[in-house]
Amino acid sequence: MVEMKTIWVIGGPGCGKGTQCDKIIAKYGLLHLSSGDLLREEVASGSPRGASLQELMSKGLFVPTDVVLSLIKERMEKARAQGGNRGFLIDGYPRELDQGKQFERDVCPADLIIFFDVAGDTMKTRLLGRAAVSGRADDNEATIIKRIEIFNVKNGEIVDHYKDKVVRINAEGAIDDIFAEVSKALDPLFAS
Repeated sequence: MVEMKTIWVIGGPGCGKGTQCDKIIAKYGLLHLSSGDLLREEVASGSPRGASLQELMSKGLFVPTDVVLSLIKERMEKARAQGGNRGFLIDGYPRELDQGKQFERDVCPADLIIFFDVAGDTMKTRLLGRAAVSGRADDNEATIIKRIEIFNVKNGEIVDHYKDKVVRINAEGAIDDIFAEVSKALDPLFAS
C-alpha cells in the first residue's frame, strides 16, 4: 500500500488557494479537506454536533480547534479505509501555530506545506474585486485589511516553525505559472 501524503496549503485571503487546490486535486488525486466545508457539512447533517456548531457559528464565535481536528481526522480515517486517493490536501488549516502542532500530535505529521505568498496590496485588490460580485459581508475594505494583518502575524509563526517543510510559492503571477511551481514542489513527493 502506498503511503498517503498530507499536504497543508496556507496563504492569505485572496491568495488563490482555491484555484490552485482544484488544480492540485486534479493532477495528484488528493482528497481536498477544507475545515470550513467540513463544518458546513456537519451543520447540514442535522447531528447534535452540527446543531452545537450552528449555534456557535451563528453567534460569530470560533469553533474550538478540537472539534475542527475531530472532523478532519474522521474524514481522513474514512478515506484511508476506503482507499482511492493518494493523500490529503488540507486547505487553509492550520491558521495558527498551536493548531499545526496539535494537528501533528493528534492526527499525523504534514509531509509538505505549500505557502502561497502574495503581497498585502495584491490580496486587498483581489478581495475588493471579489466583493464587487460576491456580496459577502466580510469583503469590505476595513475587514479585509484586518484579516490580512491577522494572517500575516499568525502565518509568520507557522512558516518560521515549519521552515523545513514549507515551500514558499510566489502567487502573484498567472495561474498556470504558479501551478508549475506547485508541481515542482509536489512531483518529488509523489515520484514512485
